[in-house]
Amino acid sequence: MRIEIVAVGTELLLGQIADTNSKWLGEQLAAIGVASHFHQAVGDNQERIVLALRTAMARSDGVIVCGGLGPTHDDITRDAIAEVMNVPLERDQAVVDKVRGMFSGRGREMPDSNLRQADVPVGAVIIPQTKGTAPGLICPVGYKVIYAVPGVPYEMSDMFQRAIAPDLRVRMAERGEATGVIASRVIRTWGMSESGVADTLADHIDQLDAVPGDGAGTDRGGEGDRSGRTATIAFLASGIEGIKVRVTVGADDAGAASRLLDDEEARIRDILTAAAGDVVFGIDDEAIEDAVARAVAVDGLTVGLAESLTGGLAASRLVNVPGASRWFRGSVVSYASEVKFGVLGVPVGPVVSEEAARAMADGARRVLGADVGLSITGVAGPDTQDGQPPGTVFVGLARPDHGTESFAFTVPGDRERVRQYATIAALDLLRRTLAPGAAG
Repeated sequence: MRIEIVAVGTELLLGQIADTNSKWLGEQLAAIGVASHFHQAVGDNQERIVLALRTAMARSDGVIVCGGLGPTHDDITRDAIAEVMNVPLERDQAVVDKVRGMFSGRGREMPDSNLRQADVPVGAVIIPQTKGTAPGLICPVGYKVIYAVPGVPYEMSDMFQRAIAPDLRVRMAERGEATGVIASRVIRTWGMSESGVADTLADHIDQLDAVPGDGAGTDRGGEGDRSGRTATIAFLASGIEGIKVRVTVGADDAGAASRLLDDEEARIRDILTAAAGDVVFGIDDEAIEDAVARAVAVDGLTVGLAESLTGGLAASRLVNVPGASRWFRGSVVSYASEVKFGVLGVPVGPVVSEEAARAMADGARRVLGADVGLSITGVAGPDTQDGQPPGTVFVGLARPDHGTESFAFTVPGDRERVRQYATIAALDLLRRTLAPGAAG
């Protein structure tokens, strides 16, 4: 079964608020095995809302429309639905009485404008409101359905769980569709381009595409189904968060979906590792700093930073991890050359160099009393420094029982992106170096 989400509100189109409702609904639909192939946003205009609903109904089995159920003149979702259903609106006295009672319970008189919230398309079923004044609607349109819920997130989520999800399950059973789940897992990588990851996994994706099915899930990066394919794969370039590989599966229950995702994750890890080494640093919401925390915990090491180019960004990311105080000693933000010389003991000379990076890492260990020192120096731009062009980054790494090392690389982008990319690149280097089984 396919359900489309239509978010109503001119404020969405103007970028004044983010459409978190559609994101939440997409996750909930997937959790009960319902595909959501399209999301729309439309302003407070009846003609355009009607067009959005008719478009959605033409390509899906139903629609969840969020917003436009309030008492003001621009709350016209009810009117648009009635037009699509080709029926009039009818005032429901029970709704009037309930809304009036809510106002009187607060010692207030209900404004006449709230009467609009009791107008119901003929043939629709009311979803009683428990957290506000606007009821929701279940509106049959032939063998399809339109669900209407308020745009207030906690009112919307309450109605979905209380009325829409159960109704969808009944409809799916009547259609002979097995209920199940659609689940996704995001594999997060650093060190390869999006095209590089895609090319590396191309043969595996072709094998998935070759699994026979009814064609419903053959779009790469689709929403998942149980038509024969074991998984769909999509890629997302996420800037300073690396390249994400999203794996989506459909299964009869959460346990089966988790097992499918485990198997697929293992395959993808093996393929990427064989091609490019340890590029996978996290799963789902795990950030690079979480991966660093796991790596240092293995041997109980402490870490200290010396930052120039990044100006404290690396430290800021590390302290995002709960419990970081157990292993993160701190950071010396040695932005000025004199601080590098006087505090960290960097020899006087060029500060954008491998030699300076090594000296900064040694200084971080010494000054902060850390087991591991990590340093970052380079050129953010727009001007060159020490003969080095913008985007040049040097990272130093000082560890117990190892010689201090330095690494050089170039990152693209403007000043801010250079700093952000340098941060994650340095932290990923630290992760890889300290990970169990790392060479050296």
